[in-house]
Formats: sequence, structure tokens, C-alpha cells
Amino acid sequence: MTIEEFRKRVEDDPEWAPGWEIIDKEFDRLYPGVKPGHYATDMASRAVFGGNNYLDGFSIYPSPKGYKHIVTYGMTQLYANEKALGGEWSKWGYEMTIKLREETDEACMWAIDMMLNLARYTYTQERFFDPFDYVSGGGKSLHTGVESDITALLTIADTEAQTQDTLYGKTQFIQMVGITESELQALIEDHDNAYKLYDLMKKDNPDFVTDMKRTKSYL
Repeated sequence: MTIEEFRKRVEDDPEWAPGWEIIDKEFDRLYPGVKPGHYATDMASRAVFGGNNYLDGFSIYPSPKGYKHIVTYGMTQLYANEKALGGEWSKWGYEMTIKLREETDEACMWAIDMMLNLARYTYTQERFFDPFDYVSGGGKSLHTGVESDITALLTIADTEAQTQDTLYGKTQFIQMVGITESELQALIEDHDNAYKLYDLMKKDNPDFVTDMKRTKSYL
């Protein structure tokens, strides 16, 4: 798309959101004909208006494999922005995803809160996530108020959503995977254990679905 074509498109549709469309297109490919639950964040709470919320929303897709697949909107450049054209990566370069062994959207809201916190961390500390990073939960259950052995996160490239080329650069999908405290400590001791953990988990859980009832540790 030329700069003239870009400007014409914006002129014709001031609400055009090419980055948002890319995310929807990829998840429509994964879940054809499926209408996700979409949850917009409160407008007044967004950072652009002085709040501390750095995401615009989430979509929750019901997978036919029996889990919920959640994707964020806001880590990449969503809206028309001429200055952002032609970069290597679209803003932070990724949207976060997570797959949860849950039956309802309402049961997933704790993970949405968690990803809002991760987005705030990235934007305020300028620390982004790559595949095979880990995030400590301070030894406590990721789901506040619910007892669980899942206390931390491993980040991987989403096992289904593929990296997209956009007007603003690449958009990757980084999946958050719940891990136990034992697994986290093994990663802290030796980062190469992240690849070992990935291979071991994949045998039982090829989609890397986070199950807060899991008690088995692979490391």
C-alpha cells in the first residue's frame, strides 16, 4: 500500500483499524464462523486518557478442542497511524494469548486481569516478552483467590496463531503458559531448562493449555 493509498483509506474511513483487522483475520482463520466473546476495556481507564490501562480489549474464542483461546488488542499498533508505517515490528511486536481449560468466558476474567498487568509492565518498564521468557507470580496462584500449584508463566510462540506481516511491521502472538513453582525455579537456575520444559509439556499438552488444576511438575 502506497502512502497515498493509506491516506485515502483513512480519509474514507477515519475509524479504520488495520492492526486490529490483522488480529481478527488470523483468529477467523483458526476459528471460521465462530463469534468470539469480545470484551473492551473501559475507555476512561486507558492510558491514552490518563488511566493505567494499556490494552483496548480481548477476544475469547471457544476452541473445538475444549478450551478458551484468548487474545489481546493493544500491544501492537491497532489504528491508522502514518508515522508507524514500515517498521520491523508493530509497536511491541506481539499480542498476548493464553489457552485456558475453562468452560465459560466469565471463568477466564482472572487471566484478562493478569494480562492487563503484564501489558502495564511492558509499557511502563519498557520490558517486552520474547518466547521462552518466564514470569514469576511471587509463589502465589496466578488466579487470585483460587488455590493452585500454577504460580508462574512460560512464554512461547502461540502454537496455532501465526506471525503476521502488517503495514506497521510484524505482529507475533506470544502465548502465556501456566507453570508450577518447581518448574519456575528450574528455569531460574538454568534458562536452557525452558526448552526442556517445553519438550516435556508438549508430549502431554501439545496446545499448551493452562490448567489451573494441574499438580504435576515436569521439572
